[in-house]
Amino acid sequence: MKIGIACPYTWDVPGGVQVHVRDLAETLIDMGHDVSVITPVNDENTLPPYAVDAGHAVPVPYNGSVARLLMGPVSAARVRRWLRDNDFDVLHVHEPTAPSVSLLACMLADGPMVATFHTANPRSKILTVAHGALQPSMEKVRARIAVSEAARRTIVEHLGADAVLIPNGVSIRAFQDATPLPAHTPNGATVVFLGRIDEPRKGLDVLVAALPALMDRCGDARLLVAGPGDSEAVLDRVDPGLRDRVTLLGLVSDADKPRVFSSGDVYCAPNTGQESFGIILLEAMAVGAPVVASDIDAFRRVLDDGHAGRLFPVGDTEGLARALADLLADPGERHLLAERGRAAVAAYDWPVIAEQIVGVYEMVAGDTPVSVAASTDQETIRHSA
Repeated sequence: MKIGIACPYTWDVPGGVQVHVRDLAETLIDMGHDVSVITPVNDENTLPPYAVDAGHAVPVPYNGSVARLLMGPVSAARVRRWLRDNDFDVLHVHEPTAPSVSLLACMLADGPMVATFHTANPRSKILTVAHGALQPSMEKVRARIAVSEAARRTIVEHLGADAVLIPNGVSIRAFQDATPLPAHTPNGATVVFLGRIDEPRKGLDVLVAALPALMDRCGDARLLVAGPGDSEAVLDRVDPGLRDRVTLLGLVSDADKPRVFSSGDVYCAPNTGQESFGIILLEAMAVGAPVVASDIDAFRRVLDDGHAGRLFPVGDTEGLARALADLLADPGERHLLAERGRAAVAAYDWPVIAEQIVGVYEMVAGDTPVSVAASTDQETIRHSA
């Protein structure tokens, strides 16, 4: 099949949707499909051969994070040209309600169209207000995919439509057999955090607040932190007497992510909410790291209600410290959780997930290829800039 994929967020800025689009595209290509991705990007040189530059995006606060979004006549022209230059059998748009490339593609295209929704935001004021304006574009979508039950509920509540549930995938081959980073060999007491360190919902503050109680229970515990953000600001929040137990690596490359997970004895995901899925948990599990995570709906589903990892009450620093200390003190339990994690993650391997998505493509694809819409509300595009 010839497949067009629209990515709404900036390609060279770390984010779950971008990783999902990249891994899906590359898996589909490995399966023999012809794939083109259109996406915002800061540096066009970072794009792979299958991707097309839609222009520069601007940062906008969105769903507890900062999304880099793109609208306006210039980007609309690039999307229109991309659609005209390719007779796609199916167009796959991601997060089409965000004011960016995917929404433009919905507005400008006709033909077989599939949309994937990633966001879990049951009280979205933006979606509530924008429902009427979005409806003509959303009606073009022939099939909807939600990456989680929470994302599906958001679609039902705000768009009045349902979706098939196909979770995020993980490239197991990219994470298995990872070796620790130099000078960070696991020692039976190292906890790893990987995420945006200055984004409150990722929960690093919860983990930092749990450190004193963790050290009381496990005197040789250490914390290894990786992710973009202000490292000095993080250290300022750590008890001065414990700062020598905390190592901050800063932003790490995709190639080094598996090595970060492999450099610790337990991976901790203390997120406070607004997560539609737990892709970071799958990556840790693929490496073989036992997981301790907040008991939020998305994480509970990935960890099979605690069978494949430890869950603690959201924001409970004492509960987190206790769960980490118990696991650090029990190598047998760590091994058991690691094995359960590897077994659980097999169902999320990208070739398995991509086959399900191709099934949706085949269901919606007809004899008519995707084309540019005969007429488009140009005034809507212009005022969306």
